[in-house]
Amino acid sequence: MSAASITPTAPTLVAVAHGSPDPRARQSVLALIRLLRALRPGLRVELGHLETDEPLLTDTLARLRGDAVLVPLLFSRGFHVKHDIPSVLAGARHLDAVTAGCLGPHPLLAEALHSRLAEAGYRRGQAVVLAAAGSLDPESAAGTAYTASMLSARLGGVPVLPAYASAARPTVPEAIAALRDRGHAPGDIAVASCFTAPGLFATRCAEAAPGVVAAPLGSHPALARLLLHRYDQARGARETSAPRPALAATA
Repeated sequence: MSAASITPTAPTLVAVAHGSPDPRARQSVLALIRLLRALRPGLRVELGHLETDEPLLTDTLARLRGDAVLVPLLFSRGFHVKHDIPSVLAGARHLDAVTAGCLGPHPLLAEALHSRLAEAGYRRGQAVVLAAAGSLDPESAAGTAYTASMLSARLGGVPVLPAYASAARPTVPEAIAALRDRGHAPGDIAVASCFTAPGLFATRCAEAAPGVVAAPLGSHPALARLLLHRYDQARGARETSAPRPALAATA
């Protein structure tokens, strides 16, 4: 029997990444996958990309059997979560699969963002621009704004303004200008990168930073724990909602 046809006791965790032409993106996501496997020995963890990189999500799902939980490596509920992933999953009727919630907002995400800022040289009291991909979906913007407020609380209440690389506003330069209008000097403004991996959007936002700029979250331990948390949530919800066998009648 091939490894692809073996059904594990626990559902397979399928990490769903966006994909990027930047070769660093795939390496970063693979490092995260290795960490997940180390944190949860025995759990089958697979990777699927929505576009550009291999393996594509369609190909990953095609070779799986049994139960699976898809966990988006995405930080808010935008088009990819609401439309792209369900569309791919609809074509995998051979699987008993569910999709977990997106990664944000969550305290573990704020922890990872805070940690990356500290690694980059963040100084207490600096204002922050939270750079994210962006979406036309208002629910996505609301999620990013909530993540910004959580990060602000972790940093002692300093201003944290959400900003976007595409589709939504303000852009990172616009958010930096807004903070400067409030009296923050350029050197006292840091940029937090709410991206899983390096790529076009992360690079664009980093290039606009006037000072400290955090690296993408990559294989940060808090991000890995968050991904496993979303997996456990989805798995638990499915098991709770599964129909229970009828009790046999007694005399």
